[in-house]
Amino acid sequence: MIRFDLSVAMAKKKMSVTELSQRLGLSMVNTSLLKNGKIKGVRFATLDKICQILDCTPSDLITYERTKENEKEKN
Repeated sequence: MIRFDLSVAMAKKKMSVTELSQRLGLSMVNTSLLKNGKIKGVRFATLDKICQILDCTPSDLITYERTKENEKEKN
């Protein structure tokens, strides 16, 4: 399973959802969904802008976790 998590990167920069939302040009709702990992995808342009704002890389935001479902699909 691929996870997207902005929480840590935002905390390191002491940035609120409101500030990130304004700087990204996204609604508070969509920014909150991004922050909480409740998304199914993210545009590369949005990811690029997030990385610029938070001075991070995509690998700081995206992680991969093995799950039982992944293992079943592999077999």
